[in-house]
Amino acid sequence: MEKKLQGKDLMNMGIYTAIYFFVTFLVAMLGFIPIFMVLMVIIAPLIGGIPFMLFLTKVKKPGMIFIMSVIMGLLMLLTGMGYWPLIISIITDVAAELIYKAGQYKSAKSAVLAAGIFSLWMWGNYLPLFFNPDQYFASRQSFGQGYVDSLTSMLPTWMCPVLLIFCFLSGMAGGLFGKKMLKKHFKKAGIA
Repeated sequence: MEKKLQGKDLMNMGIYTAIYFFVTFLVAMLGFIPIFMVLMVIIAPLIGGIPFMLFLTKVKKPGMIFIMSVIMGLLMLLTGMGYWPLIISIITDVAAELIYKAGQYKSAKSAVLAAGIFSLWMWGNYLPLFFNPDQYFASRQSFGQGYVDSLTSMLPTWMCPVLLIFCFLSGMAGGLFGKKMLKKHFKKAGIA
């Protein structure tokens, strides 16, 4: 197996990153309702698990998961979500990359675990809400004080690690869901 990324690999990354971003963006639109903003760490990894697991059927070389994750972090930065998703993606997706590689890009268990870890970049979007809420809401004044009060009441500081855990578990559930829906693709790719 050739280890160097080729044009086809980069094209696959671009296509699946765009699909994953689109799915995440659609789910994020629900965030205008405060409870859905909190539930984003559950809903987005569950739904995003399908395109991510399809992407993993194409991943056969080191670096593909990491690059996709960094692109997602950069897209979050460009769309005004700050730098935390980028920092978190760099940290967690080195782990996701290593786990999938340890399974030799053929282990379904490694793929599901990698999906859980990959989804943690999304948790980075919440860190400003916990550590600098005034600045976070200052850039979103159009939401109104009712939205701010409602969201703040649902996200006390102790929710920060809870959201991290739920994001990871939802990412794994999304990976299992994606694996089940894409069983034919996994067999074809030789992933068991």
